Amino acid sequence: MKLHQIWLTDFRSHADLSLTFSEGLTAVIGPNGSGKTNLLEAIGVLSRLRSFRGVSNDRLLRREQPRAIVRAQGERDGRDVLIELELSSGRSTVFVNKQRLPRNRDLLGALRVTVFAPDDLSLLKDGPSVRREYLDDLLIALDTRNDAVIADYARVVKQRNTLLKQAKGRLDDAAELTLDVYDTQLSALGERLTYLREHVLSALMPRVANAYTMLAGTECSVVASYRRSWEGDGMLEAVQEARAQDLARSTTSMGPHRDEVSLRIDEFDSRTEASQGEQRTLALALRFAGHELVTEHVKEPPLLLLDDVLSELDEARATALLTNLPVGQTLITSATELPASVRPDAIVRFPIINLTTLDTEPDQVVEVLTDG
Repeated sequence: MKLHQIWLTDFRSHADLSLTFSEGLTAVIGPNGSGKTNLLEAIGVLSRLRSFRGVSNDRLLRREQPRAIVRAQGERDGRDVLIELELSSGRSTVFVNKQRLPRNRDLLGALRVTVFAPDDLSLLKDGPSVRREYLDDLLIALDTRNDAVIADYARVVKQRNTLLKQAKGRLDDAAELTLDVYDTQLSALGERLTYLREHVLSALMPRVANAYTMLAGTECSVVASYRRSWEGDGMLEAVQEARAQDLARSTTSMGPHRDEVSLRIDEFDSRTEASQGEQRTLALALRFAGHELVTEHVKEPPLLLLDDVLSELDEARATALLTNLPVGQTLITSATELPASVRPDAIVRFPIINLTTLDTEPDQVVEVLTDG
């Protein structure tokens, strides 16, 4: 889907905002605190139904407002698409072309985005849950049906853990039968999710290596390994063998929710032995590789959102990034002007915005109302 226009009402710092985007590169330039990231966050929420900053709906509402509205007009397969999302405390409602969706998750896939933000260093520096989430988000972008596998697996883990806690180390006959059912479901879904993650990681890594070389300006070996929490041909046997341990600890110890993804640059562990510059480059390479993989699979590039990326890269890597942007729509935020060698198709300035298509006269001026 190509995004043409967006309207925000009481979203974060924006009381009332309307913007039109270029189909190429749009640069959003303004001082820190002027609402640039909030704009990208709103687009991300339309795509993922959650903030890429990892916050609840309450944090997305403008101060003392009961709800926020995000509306986006775009085009997909030659047809106009209007997406409207109403956010309030703890809930959200989605409309597509004025029709309410029976399930919010039905929106997944309508607007695909790839987001790179400064917090993406967590992909390398934080624990394994961040890397698992990265793979799961990529699986959903590739095929929205994978969302059901991921959600169903998480549901069974939660149900099983609840039963283990209630058992307090001992199972009666009814609880044991229920646990047998959960173990079977957990293993079937867990094996499927493990297969999907391993498969996508295998397809991803050659693209990661190419993107890293492009950004770093030098060829490096970048490899990944997926480490299962269980061994053997089937997960069910491992889960059953761990039952006594799980009962004692009141938690599920085997399954893809405990798996790890490790990444190495020239044989060095990217989490503990790589420099921050190498980690930042690898994080960006992971996003670019995922973007390329999704583009090839769905035959349409996701909208690329680059939040404050220039402040986090040295000049050589920033130039390499901007001169090798993939085909499609890109929005980049920056507190400074883009390098002179880069010519965006449109420039949006915060807090008073002048949208100017290059080589033409200014055709739109938009007032941005913020809290400051």
